[in-house]
Amino acid sequence: MVNATLALLHTSPVHVPVFEGLRDEDHPGFELRHLVHEDLLARARAEGPDAVADDIEELLVRTVAEGAGVVLCTCSTIGAVAEARAAAVAVPLVRVDRPMAAAAVAAGRSVAVVATLESTLAPTRALVEEEAAQAGRQVDVTTVLVKGAWERFEADDREGHVRLIADAVDALEGVDSVVLAQASMADAADRATLPVPVISSPRPGLRAAVLQCGGDSKS
Repeated sequence: MVNATLALLHTSPVHVPVFEGLRDEDHPGFELRHLVHEDLLARARAEGPDAVADDIEELLVRTVAEGAGVVLCTCSTIGAVAEARAAAVAVPLVRVDRPMAAAAVAAGRSVAVVATLESTLAPTRALVEEEAAQAGRQVDVTTVLVKGAWERFEADDREGHVRLIADAVDALEGVDSVVLAQASMADAADRATLPVPVISSPRPGLRAAVLQCGGDSKS
């Protein structure tokens, strides 16, 4: 596949400038097509990710029919469902948090999954365990919900949002790596001072999708 069009499926408009910025830094000139569907996350939180599976499948098929060669799903809550439905209909999809999970597994046995939405914890934990199984490694996964951080994010209090997450990460003990489960948490990776890898998903996820499209990538 050479220079396929990349569509990004978001559940918040705040992700658009984040991935545009990463594109400009790491993959200059690479074209991105952004699809924002906030309703998918709202329904997935209220009814469970499976409730939006049919809608995701329809959206993926339509997006590819409209010219996308690869789809990058940037939402961790619906990532597993999107990946499963994409495979069922033979749509090429990259789950933004899969490269992050693989990096966390490679860093050591004890992995902490930190999230600001409870609906993200189980899918991300399952993903880390899946990556560990594929790598033939044993992992101990703990999960941490940062209470109040999502409300700060929704209120556009980005400083408060990042501070709560970084404080939760720095309070961890006995872990080999930390996964910031949602793309919206990425800025906290640089704020945390815990002396282990604190890994966020946007940069490695975009890199994987660009490579899937046949584009060049900086390391």
